[in-house]
Amino acid sequence: MLNIEIPGNNTLALHHLVLDYNGTIACDGQLKNNVLAKLRELSGLLQIHVITADTHGSVHEACADGFITVHVIGKRDQDRQKQAYIEQLGAQSCVAVGNGLNDALMLKDAALGIAIMQEEGCATKTLLASDLLFGSIEELLNALLKPTRIMASLRN
Repeated sequence: MLNIEIPGNNTLALHHLVLDYNGTIACDGQLKNNVLAKLRELSGLLQIHVITADTHGSVHEACADGFITVHVIGKRDQDRQKQAYIEQLGAQSCVAVGNGLNDALMLKDAALGIAIMQEEGCATKTLLASDLLFGSIEELLNALLKPTRIMASLRN
């Protein structure tokens, strides 16, 4: 579990890290550099989940190390499928991360919703639904490993 005490706000008691795949931890179906190592490090604190439409058909091979739960969603109502997934986990114990329009509801409902803006950009609706924006997945994963960075951004 990862606890992040936010001065002037709630303490986050996080159990799950739910990540979009393409545009978030991967580009063009390929995992970004150092992501797997950082996720392995975080797996001591959080259960790692990847939820995706798997556009490139590569998520199972890329995330085959056994410490990542992969969930592939269907083609319709993807935003609602992602939202339902974190609701099953307990949205208030989730950090949700994504960039696409289909991530907006998931980010809005999670205890901590984080938008990422990399090569694919970030849907404006998703950005507005998030609590934080990071410029790279590596920056976000480093912040989760050093949560005072998140605390500093969210304090009131």
